Amino acid sequence: MHKRGFLASIGGLNILLLGLVSMLNDISSEMIQPLLPLLISAIGGTGLTLGLIGGIIEGLPNIIKVGVGYFSDKIRKRKRFIFGGYFFTQASKLGIALANNAAGLAVFIGFDKIGKGIREPPRDALISESLPKEKGKAFGMQRAFDRGGAIIGSILALVLVILLSSKFKQIDLIKLIIFIGAVIGFTSLIPLIFVKELNIKKNKTKIKFFSIIKNLSKPLVLFILIASIFALANFSYLFFVFKASKIFRGEQYILPVIPILLYAVYNIIYSLTSIPFGKFSDMLGRKKVIITGYGLFAAVCLGFLFANSLSSYVVLFILYGLSSAMVFGNQNAMVSDLSTKKLRATSLGVFQAVIGFMAIISNIVAGILFDLNSSYMFLFGALLSLTSVIVFMSFGKYFKKIENLE
Repeated sequence: MHKRGFLASIGGLNILLLGLVSMLNDISSEMIQPLLPLLISAIGGTGLTLGLIGGIIEGLPNIIKVGVGYFSDKIRKRKRFIFGGYFFTQASKLGIALANNAAGLAVFIGFDKIGKGIREPPRDALISESLPKEKGKAFGMQRAFDRGGAIIGSILALVLVILLSSKFKQIDLIKLIIFIGAVIGFTSLIPLIFVKELNIKKNKTKIKFFSIIKNLSKPLVLFILIASIFALANFSYLFFVFKASKIFRGEQYILPVIPILLYAVYNIIYSLTSIPFGKFSDMLGRKKVIITGYGLFAAVCLGFLFANSLSSYVVLFILYGLSSAMVFGNQNAMVSDLSTKKLRATSLGVFQAVIGFMAIISNIVAGILFDLNSSYMFLFGALLSLTSVIVFMSFGKYFKKIENLE
């Protein structure tokens, strides 16, 4: 599809507008995310606190996605859920800036992630329906916009730290940056106004909510099980950032800069490679790209066992970004491939709910292991990642020919 034709179509314009929404939201979010480990530490949090909050960040939104996806499919509406979710997220970020203890921080982060859970299944379904023959490209574009916003947000946070670090105490500076990010987040609602609902006929066949699993294809159920193993390994970025920042504990000026810098490196790589890996999965198959991403995450975990310098952490965050670009957008695309049109948002919701539940378990276990010895946590991640690779390859014959189940 030529660029001119792409932008002239409703589907192409939707992808562009939803990408801009994601970018603006992520400028806001990613000004906040790299500073959360320092904020958690400043208010007395431990490794288990990191795990609990990481579980909320990675897991809570996904738990509620199955219900949202189901109701979005039922009424055949996407935009109202997307708008409501983004609005709820931006309002919650203001609370994060005001939190003074771990409990309050966890509550507002929870509200923030509920907003994410409300918006993502209908948004992903609308992305899939907007470019039905190029879903890998569509999800890759969305991820690229998303990560592009993360890059801008990280740079903004870095500039603010450098300009304002001499004028504020560290915790006050962190909260100020979070507040500014929350205000910026409300601009993400503007392009969303122009997104168009697609004319999709309502389902004549009624699917009862509690019989959803029975209506999913067997290959999809198998893939969800495989992805769940990886989800147990894939603990929050908070641990990676916190581990890397520990080598600069004695240097108060540079300390806030390190997590932002490393997180920016991660997001730059993630953004630049999301579309290419999406296209590769369209051409070569989802399985090969996803398996490579799983294996690369295992290598990152093993690398963190030995890293002890800024340069080594930069390399590891580059690999971490590559792994994420290979896995996350393409997992959604594969779920879309394996789902029927009438249950596409529901299928994405089920997938993300299962992954979210596993993420909560993963992060709690990771937090406990981190408090004992961070090496145990990274070994845990590496071993489970390699297990997901072996299982996926063992059942590869079930995914040799994937057709859209329209």
